[in-house]
Amino acid sequence: MIARISGKLAAKQIDRIEVMTAGGVGYEIVIPLAVLESLPKLGDEVTLHTALVVKEDGWQLFGFVNAHDRSLFFTLLGASGVGPALALGLISALGSGRVVRAIRDRDLETLQSVPRVGKKVAERLCVELGDKMKDFAGAESAGPGASKPEGVAADAVRALEALGYAQNDAEKAVRSALEHGGAKGATADVIRAALAVLQKH
Repeated sequence: MIARISGKLAAKQIDRIEVMTAGGVGYEIVIPLAVLESLPKLGDEVTLHTALVVKEDGWQLFGFVNAHDRSLFFTLLGASGVGPALALGLISALGSGRVVRAIRDRDLETLQSVPRVGKKVAERLCVELGDKMKDFAGAESAGPGASKPEGVAADAVRALEALGYAQNDAEKAVRSALEHGGAKGATADVIRAALAVLQKH
């Protein structure tokens, strides 16, 4: 298993980055919002805890700020009907701390606020993983990054679309988040504020 990758940040998008290692190998790594918040400038060094998922149609690397988030990702994959995309979507939309609390406390409403998580999936998460959430007590995603990416609003809309929201709904939520001062300016802050708007409807 590829457990950790360090190298220069060669490229970045909302949901994935490319890391060029000292050995000259570039890895494409799919990331949740917590990683987006912590990314340095292009060309700077970055280190991620990684999870390698092997499927019939290929291998895919997922990257996390810390070992706790990676462990949570693997634990979510242990639930029936939860694949890598859905597990990452939960961590991106709610943050690792809220995922843990929602499953532990059987908060079906919070879990169902995540795109593609219906009542049955939410119930399975709670029933199958509830007891395992005590292993993640105190685990939180990293805080927001210090830099402000360009095209914040557009990036936030694309990220919400990647999470399963319609473009029109995503644009309205981002506008509302920015107008009401619910975002600090970094892309991840805008996305989280917009998600809060969407979850109220």
